[in-house]
Amino acid sequence: MNIRTILFDLDGTLIDTNELIIASFTHTLGKYAKQPYAREEILEFIGPPLKDSFMKIDPDRVEEMINTYREHNLKNHDRYVTAYPTVVETLTHLREAGYQLGIVTTKIKSTAMMGMKLTGMDHLFETVIGLEDVTHAKPHPEPILKALQELDAKASETLMVGDNYHDIEAGQNAGTHTAGVAWTVKGREFLQSYNPDYMLEKMSDLRDILGV
Repeated sequence: MNIRTILFDLDGTLIDTNELIIASFTHTLGKYAKQPYAREEILEFIGPPLKDSFMKIDPDRVEEMINTYREHNLKNHDRYVTAYPTVVETLTHLREAGYQLGIVTTKIKSTAMMGMKLTGMDHLFETVIGLEDVTHAKPHPEPILKALQELDAKASETLMVGDNYHDIEAGQNAGTHTAGVAWTVKGREFLQSYNPDYMLEKMSDLRDILGV
């Protein structure tokens, strides 16, 4: 396997935003939903674009809900967000070893950059593809293909790393290699069922896979 480019999802993969996301959904659903949502039900909303999640709650008030969610999310961001273990040092090593690194996220880019700056990894990526950069979000291949185009990279020499099914499917749809992360809030077995090429127990496993 000749990998030269590694694309990463951000939330739940590189940075732990799960509690922030759950808190922001809980806050928003408390204001707009007709019935209370359990934590397990809120986990279903983690990953897809906000619009898709809120369409299921109240199609007429999607923009209101997105604004409420984002306001809460930004206000509480720095209290919650941390990098997962071995992430920053592994990515630093890969960058120094000459790998091209990119982010492909369903977040808007400005919020993604907040998390990357807070955890000290914003300088490591050559491209960041956010929600506003594409017409179709993951699992559609467009975000990955856009990142590859910006990096002048080949899908066959690229690894897509993520914590959710739409990361794995997007990579498969774009023709890249794929890796899931065992620390996914969805549970390792759930992610394994989408048949990623690799399952990382910790981010530093990438060094063993790539031989660096």
